[in-house]
Amino acid sequence: MGFVITGNCVDEKAADCVDVCPVDCIAEGPDQYFIDVEICIDCGACQAACPVDAIVWEDEMTDEDKVFYDKAEKFFRG
Repeated sequence: MGFVITGNCVDEKAADCVDVCPVDCIAEGPDQYFIDVEICIDCGACQAACPVDAIVWEDEMTDEDKVFYDKAEKFFRG
């Protein structure tokens, strides 16, 4: 499990999360940032740093957020 960047990040891209990630698992996509859940160490630093509350724990995603998990998977794994 890991963290997922959701809709509040779309077209926002503040990048505070990138600066605090100790394992560089966050990458910039065309319209938002994405977290690679296979690299994420679940430290929560990104969630605490996000100024738009876009980062949620995977287990706490709403049904509406699940599209962003799928979007991240597609981004990293094609």
